[in-house]
Amino acid sequence: MLTDLLTAHKGTGGDHTELRAQINTSKRVVFLAGNMVSNVQNSAGGVSARVYKGGTFGFASGAEYTDQSVRNILAAAADNAAFMDRHVKKGLPPLPKGQNGKVALKTPPGAGAPQSAMIDFAKALDSIIAGKYKKLASRTVVSDSLDIEKLLVVSDGADSHSFQPRSIVYVFMTAETDDGVPIELVQSFGGYGTFDRVFPDPALMEVELDTLYQQLMQKREGVYSQAGPRKCVLGPKLAGMLAHEAVGHTVEADIVLGGSVAAHNLNRQVASEIVTMIDFAHTALGKPCPLPVYVDDEGTAAEDAVLIENGILKSYLHSRESALHFGVKPKGNARAFTFCDEPLIRMRNTAILPGKNKLDEMIASVDDGYYIERTGNGQADTTGEFTFSVTLGYEIKKGKLGKAIRETTISGTAFEMLKTCDMVSDDMHWECGGFCGKKQPMTVGMGGPAIRCDLNLGGR
Repeated sequence: MLTDLLTAHKGTGGDHTELRAQINTSKRVVFLAGNMVSNVQNSAGGVSARVYKGGTFGFASGAEYTDQSVRNILAAAADNAAFMDRHVKKGLPPLPKGQNGKVALKTPPGAGAPQSAMIDFAKALDSIIAGKYKKLASRTVVSDSLDIEKLLVVSDGADSHSFQPRSIVYVFMTAETDDGVPIELVQSFGGYGTFDRVFPDPALMEVELDTLYQQLMQKREGVYSQAGPRKCVLGPKLAGMLAHEAVGHTVEADIVLGGSVAAHNLNRQVASEIVTMIDFAHTALGKPCPLPVYVDDEGTAAEDAVLIENGILKSYLHSRESALHFGVKPKGNARAFTFCDEPLIRMRNTAILPGKNKLDEMIASVDDGYYIERTGNGQADTTGEFTFSVTLGYEIKKGKLGKAIRETTISGTAFEMLKTCDMVSDDMHWECGGFCGKKQPMTVGMGGPAIRCDLNLGGR
């Protein structure tokens, strides 16, 4: 556990000073067709300082965490801030002050499962898959854990000590069609917590593995989708991804200042009135978020940010600097991935809120369309235009699910697509198995219900 060498230097160096000690510990084991092909453990840590002066920041970091190194890094950051202030001469006022106080550990740091336990788990899970599912052409099991411990001391805001463990198991299943075309599905399992707590027994995953295999066999016999505009029901797993990629990034204030589609849409209708979207800090709908954030890396106490309320774009996501520019209160969205990264405006746990409809009735309401359940990679730009691959979907014919479809794409413009949303399911699904890749990787949660909307589908 990190020792506090930072508090003694609190409040020195400039108008606003952040000191952050951090250790990221990652473990990863990969089994391919029963053979262990990767076994990696890595730990990287150090300390950083960031100093604000007159509208500019000075930043410095180092891997050595001693009292003297803290002094040296703080001095270097202050020198960098003074240099930038002399040459840039923004002459801006101090940053908005944060709420003073201290947020203690919510989850005590721990070693978690040893590498050997992660190896044993992946091997046992691979054996279950090999023994049960005989039509697979290939299989891959990945055990993955990432533990992030941070100690933060700021001159004007909340000090904090946090530990955020995330444990994920990825399962890849591949089969072949009768004409030899490979068909693959992948699913991530797990979430917040150390590996031993999240995955106590591989046998507990068998029901979900059965479902994954069944879906793969359906996709193996699948048909190609018809290209063009279609009425679609997006499953909860896909709706959360879409909320993050196609909407969430456009409302990050630095992207807004760069000219995103959200720049001129504040307080305007950007979605159907049944759509509400929130970037949750640490608690959502009375339950802990997949990756809770209590204090960001600028010392701002984290609060929920309502992005879209009843179809109206209500706010952006801010750092203290962008909050000063827009004249609003920051809510804790400045986050850094490693000790040597500067905080950037990032999402935390972004989700569309559940509605009043049942998924079954949403599917029954579609005469000729598609149910899109899973997505792979995709892209979205600052205009809100997006394209996502579809790895699992089904035809909807006269209100009933039909055949599975082969891989295709969905595309559209986020705000225009959300305006066509006319049904929202009353359930909620969270995902936190991936990384957001904005300049530096970042762990995030994304979630939502199923939504019915109009989309463009690719064909064969």
